Amino acid sequence: MRNKISLLLMIVTTGLVVVSCKKVVDLKPTHTIDGDLFFNTVGDYEFALNAAYDRLKQNSMYAGVNGGSIFLCAVDVAGDNFYGGPANLGAMNPYFRWNYTADEASVQGGWDAVYNVIQQANITLRGLQRFRATDPLTVNRIEGQARALRAYMHFEAMRWWVDDYARNSQEPGIPYVDTFNVELMPARGTVEQTYDAMEADLKIAKELLSDIDEPIQSISSAAATNRAYIDSLVCNAMLARMYLYAGEADSAIKYSSMVIAARPLANTAEFPLIWQDGTTREVVWSIKFQAGDAALAREIYQPAGDQLSWRPVSALLNLYDPADVRSAAYWVNRNGRMVLNKYFAKTTAGASPDGVTDYKVFRTGEMYLIRAEARANKGLDAAALADLNALRAARNAATGTESGTALQIAIAIERRKELVVEGHRFFDLKRTTRSISRTQNCSSFCSLGSGSRAWNLPVPQTEMIANDNMEQNPGY
Repeated sequence: MRNKISLLLMIVTTGLVVVSCKKVVDLKPTHTIDGDLFFNTVGDYEFALNAAYDRLKQNSMYAGVNGGSIFLCAVDVAGDNFYGGPANLGAMNPYFRWNYTADEASVQGGWDAVYNVIQQANITLRGLQRFRATDPLTVNRIEGQARALRAYMHFEAMRWWVDDYARNSQEPGIPYVDTFNVELMPARGTVEQTYDAMEADLKIAKELLSDIDEPIQSISSAAATNRAYIDSLVCNAMLARMYLYAGEADSAIKYSSMVIAARPLANTAEFPLIWQDGTTREVVWSIKFQAGDAALAREIYQPAGDQLSWRPVSALLNLYDPADVRSAAYWVNRNGRMVLNKYFAKTTAGASPDGVTDYKVFRTGEMYLIRAEARANKGLDAAALADLNALRAARNAATGTESGTALQIAIAIERRKELVVEGHRFFDLKRTTRSISRTQNCSSFCSLGSGSRAWNLPVPQTEMIANDNMEQNPGY
């Protein structure tokens, strides 16, 4: 029957072509549509933007199991905060061992994940401007969020795939894709060009988001305190982090100060609730995870049977005084083993923790540390110490009187304590000391020197094959 239908269709189609070939050629194809015209209303672009946010929860982006995400757990595992536990079945071993390869699945997955979000942001922006004349404030709101998402995803890629973070570096950057074109084969450009594009996108986004049709954080059904969307304040946080990496201290101070003024630090009673999604105090931007979504950081805390793929090193745990509110908020002793408690469960999860909690991408605590580090780098020790002590006091930790090199070391230690498993440790080492020395349970893969290729991931092999303009990182 199938063959008969195919034969009949072929005969009919052939007849039509013979009778009216010219008309067929002249007609606009009905099975395709101009991408710029795919969305008919400005509301259609809302759906496209929501899809971009949803892609942040891809298995290889910020969620995942069995080493799926390279932007959370792998960042600490590749550093010096964890070592393999007895239940480790190999998840994230390539990052702990620094032996990732161009055909490693998680390397491919991470690259694809960031560019999938970028692709969706570009789809959101395509054709949007034709509604500016009739609905400019809505266009501002949508365009601003899409531009900021695009810029930040390029920053995430830069942290793993770029060797030199200096603002004017002429070393290879990452391909900055600012248009939707499936046939595009972008070159990497330089680090300086990558920064130029990110900075431009974020500053335009910040300006657009200051003049919009409705408050962004109340778009959802959640209360106005919801921090699940990107507004101008989130752009400030993104710029502050970017400028810290770029070594532009004045700009890092400027934008972190804006965030600090707008979102005060949590007090000691509120702070533990941040990690149970019981409050958004000091949260600048979080990615919403709900029932049915993948778990965060499961490779490290492993709630089922209290198994633990990766254990925290004593050198990390010993940094927390018992009175420090982060000690109990971040860590818990289960059957004699210290387990990460940071992403264990929402307050409504009851006795069955599932790890489905919101990922806090930016917090005010980080902004204090950005400003402290930037001020210390400028020799403004008194102001830097004031920032450091303000954070310490808010966490019920001992304050200090450090200056000079001792102050810079203290700031680095506080970053390690405050930002554990938030996607920073390996990159903090990379952008500063550029060396790793592991001592606990370490017989191999104990040190990583400043000249190693392993500070950067390889460009995935599939990208190298498909893109003639792509340049591989040295050593791969």
